[in-house]
Amino acid sequence: MLRQLTMAPRSRRQLADKLRERGCPEDVASRVLDRMTDVGLVDDDAYAAMLVRSKQAGRGLAKRALAQELRGKGVDDETIEGALGSIDAESERALAEQVAAKKMRTMGGLDPQVQSRRLAGALARKGYPPSVVYAVVRDAVNAAPEHQRD
Repeated sequence: MLRQLTMAPRSRRQLADKLRERGCPEDVASRVLDRMTDVGLVDDDAYAAMLVRSKQAGRGLAKRALAQELRGKGVDDETIEGALGSIDAESERALAEQVAAKKMRTMGGLDPQVQSRRLAGALARKGYPPSVVYAVVRDAVNAAPEHQRD
């Protein structure tokens, strides 16, 4: 159990699933997890906040994709809302613009329609809402140096 926590932080449900895989009785697993929670080794709030920070910084994921990932890891909705509460529309748009700028660097010289399509797909896969995707793609493609009029 402790080896699982030393490799990477885990949610309570992930640890419970691991104990179940290893044949640990439910009542024993519950007591062990309760004790680990009491001493601070298992903290879903801290886990969710850490996951949100790292996935936003590393992969540029939007709130929707982050919520889906947290649900998949067994984090409850109330904890997810708390972890995502610090992300407002402006910061999400700014992150989408960063993702778009990075992607645009790899698409120089392509047709504007191709750039728009690829950029929209990349942002949509990261969970950005359509309104943000449309606005960011439009701005990024229009601002590209190869599309500027002399």
